[in-house]
Amino acid sequence: MPTYRASWVVPIAGSPIRNGVVRTDGGRILAVGLADDQLDSSTGGRDTVELGDVAVMPALVNAHTHLELSCLRGRVPPGQNFIDWVRAQMAVRLSPFSVATEATVREALEAALTEMRASGTGVVGDISNSLVGLDLLASSGLVGVVFHEVLKFNASDPAAFVAKAEARVAALPKVPGWTLALAPHAPYSVAPGIFEAIRDTRLPARTLPSSVHVGESPEEMELLLTGGGGWRKFLFAMAAWNAGWNAPRTGPIAYLDRMNFWDSRTLAVHGVQLDDAELALLASRGATLVTCPRSNVHVGVGSPPVSRFFASGVRVAIGTDSLASVQDLNLFAELAELHRLAPEVPPSHLLRCATINGAIALGLDGNYGTVEVGARAALLAVTIPADVADVEQYLVSGITPDRVRWIEQ
Repeated sequence: MPTYRASWVVPIAGSPIRNGVVRTDGGRILAVGLADDQLDSSTGGRDTVELGDVAVMPALVNAHTHLELSCLRGRVPPGQNFIDWVRAQMAVRLSPFSVATEATVREALEAALTEMRASGTGVVGDISNSLVGLDLLASSGLVGVVFHEVLKFNASDPAAFVAKAEARVAALPKVPGWTLALAPHAPYSVAPGIFEAIRDTRLPARTLPSSVHVGESPEEMELLLTGGGGWRKFLFAMAAWNAGWNAPRTGPIAYLDRMNFWDSRTLAVHGVQLDDAELALLASRGATLVTCPRSNVHVGVGSPPVSRFFASGVRVAIGTDSLASVQDLNLFAELAELHRLAPEVPPSHLLRCATINGAIALGLDGNYGTVEVGARAALLAVTIPADVADVEQYLVSGITPDRVRWIEQ
């Protein structure tokens, strides 16, 4: 039963503890508190591991990424608008000389898993179209959810389409520590009947999470409000337009709410274009908004309205998105960007976004995201200067991987 003593313990569920200790046993946390209160004098300190000037905190939760796109790192330039960026990404992936072969996808995916872990991520919400590389997850040291993403705007039989996707997922070998679930891509790429069929697969228990890209680009909002614009033209050009689809004349949150899609295990990803009423509706349904600020700028949709996210009361989590649209998978870098965009938001709130909020959305709360009795001992030690007075402020200032090490997993 090791007892780790550090200059700071950051439980997330409570205030930081200066000169704190965490005691573990069998991969679970037994005790957390002040060193003077928790150290057992009967052992003479023999079980105590002195960590020094570090902050002990829970593993980070990357609630949205696309690991299968890791082979596109550095190959898709920033976009002036989202549709042009999508075209550029597709051109790279679908080129006769594409780097996205199964071998390169697997190699890059494995490297991305290693990179995530090295920068402190322990829990992941990954989006996968191909389901390539699931076998690599078991040995990664990470846990999480793989969302098998479906896209079909002109589905003639939505229920059969979803049933086929379900069967594909059900036929896959189980990966310890990982859950597989279905996720519709976005309102502009998925038929209403598919949203409804996926909703029905999750009823009545709603135990499986789901994820959807919403409110990412102005073009998405234009399509839903008017039925026209860039996405309509794009879908026509791809022979994917649904002639029977009628614009809902509302934003994406209300549109999907009409289908009873939102709940506490639903991740609404991006939300850059959402207004206050849409954010309030998401909050009222208990959904989690996952923000990916660095990626949003790269793909040409602008910075997310982070201050409004927090003012709305919606639960906020953080993702990096893929290496096609961000330079690294370091969630501490996303924290620093959120802090830059919304300096008035307390650092403690930001740290919750990178830990417990993501764990809740992925259905892993109680085990991950906090340093408290009963939780998994998935613990990081982040090196900090000896004179740090506000450890939470320091942790959202930009932590590089060389300052992060794992205590237990």
